[in-house]
This record gives sequence, C-alpha cells and structure tokens, in this order.
Amino acid sequence: MTRHVFVFTGVLALLLAGVAGAQYPVLDLMVEKVVQKYAQSTCEQLWLERGKPKSQDVEQVIQMLRNDAQMRTVFINKIAAPVANKMFECGMIP
Repeated sequence: MTRHVFVFTGVLALLLAGVAGAQYPVLDLMVEKVVQKYAQSTCEQLWLERGKPKSQDVEQVIQMLRNDAQMRTVFINKIAAPVANKMFECGMIP
C-alpha cells in the first residue's frame, strides 16, 4: 500500500512539473536566451552592456513580465541562479 502511495505521489509531481513548464512556452525561450547570454559573455562584455539602452524586443519582454506577476515569478526563479552566479563572478554584486 505504501509503495502505491509513493508511486502515485511521484507521478503526480511529474505531471504537475510538466504542466508548470508548459504554462509559458515562450518563457522557456526567453529564459534560455538570458541564461545563454550570461554564460557566454565575458565580465567585460557584461559591464559594457550594463549602461546601454535596451532594444525594443527586450523592452517588450520586460513590459510583459511587469504585467504578469506569475510569469515574472517563473522567469526569475529559472534565471536567478545562473545570472546571480555570473554577476558575482564579475563583481557586479557583492
């Protein structure tokens, strides 16, 4: 009986994770692009880009994230670790 409960719980968790991931398919592309940018950029490149104005596409994405709190939360949860680690390595955060 206990084994069936564990199996059911595991399957349910996998299904919920799949639904959460599929909730914002475009978001996954945005996350991949941001994480890839930070992974491939040197610290010097990141420092130079920091003060530059953002492109029209980036501004639209930012506005979309500002308008949808749930999407913003998912986005930040996915990019937080890789971006924060790179910023720490580059001395951009203490």
